[in-house]
Amino acid sequence: MRVAFQGEPGAYSEEAIIQHFGSTVEPLPRPYLRDVFDAVEGGEAEIGLIPVENTIEGSIVRSFDLFNERSLKARGEVILRVIHCLIANPGVSLPDVSRVYSHSQALGQCRAFIEEHGLESVAASDTAGSVKMLKTLGIRDAAAIASSRAAEVYEMNIIERGIETHKENFTRFIAIGGEDRQPTSDDKTSLVFVTDHKPGALHRALGSFARRQIDLTKIESRPQVGKPWEYLFFVDVVGHRDDPDLREALEELRESTRMVKVLGSYPRSA
Repeated sequence: MRVAFQGEPGAYSEEAIIQHFGSTVEPLPRPYLRDVFDAVEGGEAEIGLIPVENTIEGSIVRSFDLFNERSLKARGEVILRVIHCLIANPGVSLPDVSRVYSHSQALGQCRAFIEEHGLESVAASDTAGSVKMLKTLGIRDAAAIASSRAAEVYEMNIIERGIETHKENFTRFIAIGGEDRQPTSDDKTSLVFVTDHKPGALHRALGSFARRQIDLTKIESRPQVGKPWEYLFFVDVVGHRDDPDLREALEELRESTRMVKVLGSYPRSA
């Protein structure tokens, strides 16, 4: 099975793929998040895996925007414990390093270490790609923040391990595909809706779940492009879209909102 992800080999997304699907899966690297959706929609990959939120830096908003724009369904979630390493070319030590490259999320997750050592942060599109770039160009006055696996893939040196600011550092990924999953009795459903721009509209929408004691595990607002000061609301709830209570809640939600899109139901990660 081929599973698409954003980044270079050695990226955390690839690590999450192996953790969830096993070592026999074929990870398919792609440059951008939109390319992951394209790969699944175009049949190059059966599944895609995209990051949606981190316990330190919060949501990856581009992922939410793509979910709303595309037709693929959420069909699983993976929680990965993220351990960041400072990685450089062999022979380079911390006093040699003046700047550090990585994805903006990783830089934010290691902000305390970067500031403590007076390093310049340089944002890149990918963690593992930063390691690859340092090796390809032979740079010796800079380092990258990435996984220990990235250091192994590119035969680079780990200067320090565990440099994330908080050790409770987890990233949540969502698997995407053409269809979501059948009920398992321990599920989660992701959806997006738009309310009328009126007082109490969000309260009425969320009441659809509260009246049935359906637990909301996440709510995220995103601007509607082309409609200033109007918002999309992304919500995760406990339960499967086919569960009677949740099915009723969604029917009521459709009556009190302008738009509801169920992004998918899938087993909850342990």
